Amino acid sequence: MKRRIAAVAAGVAMLVAAGCSGNSSGSGGDSKSFDFWSFSGINQKAAVEEYQKKHPDLHVKLTEVGSSVETAQALTTALAGGKVPDLVLIQGDDMPKFVEQPQNFVDLRTLGADDIKKDYLDWVWSQSVAKDGPVLGIPTDVGGLAIAYRKDLFAAAGLPTDRVAVGKLWPTWDKFLDVGKQYKAKTGKAFIDNAGTSVFYQAVQQGDMKYYDADRNLAYDRSPQVRKAFDYGIAAAQSGITAKLASFTESWSAGMAKGDFAVVAAPSWMLGSIRTNAPSTKGKWDIATIPGGAGNWGGSYLAIPKNAKNPKAAWDYIKEMQSPQSQLAHYVEAGSLPSTPSVYKDPKLTSHSDPFFSNAPTGKIYTDSLLGLKPFYIGPDSSAIGQEFLNAVTNVESGKGDPAKAWDTALQNIKTAIGK
Repeated sequence: MKRRIAAVAAGVAMLVAAGCSGNSSGSGGDSKSFDFWSFSGINQKAAVEEYQKKHPDLHVKLTEVGSSVETAQALTTALAGGKVPDLVLIQGDDMPKFVEQPQNFVDLRTLGADDIKKDYLDWVWSQSVAKDGPVLGIPTDVGGLAIAYRKDLFAAAGLPTDRVAVGKLWPTWDKFLDVGKQYKAKTGKAFIDNAGTSVFYQAVQQGDMKYYDADRNLAYDRSPQVRKAFDYGIAAAQSGITAKLASFTESWSAGMAKGDFAVVAAPSWMLGSIRTNAPSTKGKWDIATIPGGAGNWGGSYLAIPKNAKNPKAAWDYIKEMQSPQSQLAHYVEAGSLPSTPSVYKDPKLTSHSDPFFSNAPTGKIYTDSLLGLKPFYIGPDSSAIGQEFLNAVTNVESGKGDPAKAWDTALQNIKTAIGK
């Protein structure tokens, strides 16, 4: 998940200097405790508390470093300094940068990763596998795609409110934009929050080639999928149907609560943001299938740095807390979509509904969006490339960019950003 980057260099330095692991050796240390770095906003504390109840003789020292970006930055600094946590949570878009440096992590095959590989979606597992086979991370969740919409606002616009009927309104992104124009013409209000994350960022996740090709070569400038998604984003930016509210900002949160837009693209983890930002709208939202029907945005991995003082204890935590049944339990409690397909037919998931979202069968909706997914490779520069495309769409939306030149501008900015 994308979060804003704060000025955290000093905080990172202090964290690393404190030496959370306090040991640069893979052996020794206190076998009854281990250090765990996570990013904030996902209530990792609850999982740790659950684990410690089952293992009262163990102590997990959890540090919520900051955003996912800040956590990756802190880890990079720690790896360079030699003092590392025993366990770290890495957001999916940041994982490729670390996969290029496998010498900095424990090859989890040495602890038993091959024995559990079959439990996970193969295309998710593969993202944490380095050249020649080292397994650097175990998938914790995925982020199937869907659309969250306000039933009351749809009714006021004369649009259907039943989730199946709504999904049929937009089998494609072209149809989705047409519905947005109908809504705007009827109400005079914005249909979606913004063009960047609710259109471009969703459409670009739906094919089998994104910013890299199957051979892991850069392909952002020649991928038909990327160009098509970008054109959809530009079309949305020019259409007048967006509220021009950047995702995860204060104005976006406020606009969600006030009903300033009727629709937001909602990968499974986004549902928590909607509940938090707009608690008074409970029961007014519902969930429909996304245009195109399939896709994934998000997901994270648990990894063990090479110089961890207690890798065995960290591995025991991974193995227990990321098992299929544990991931299923966590989904029921917190909404994180499992990366373990064996539970996708489990009644606890298929029958799971969310009262905040009009009892939408979220388990089925989101797993269905994953089962139809064509996987693509995420590379070390994927995050930076996506940000530049997003910036170009946003600039057009705000009136600062020329839509006719937006693609070329984005390509130039990407080359500057990644040096390639």
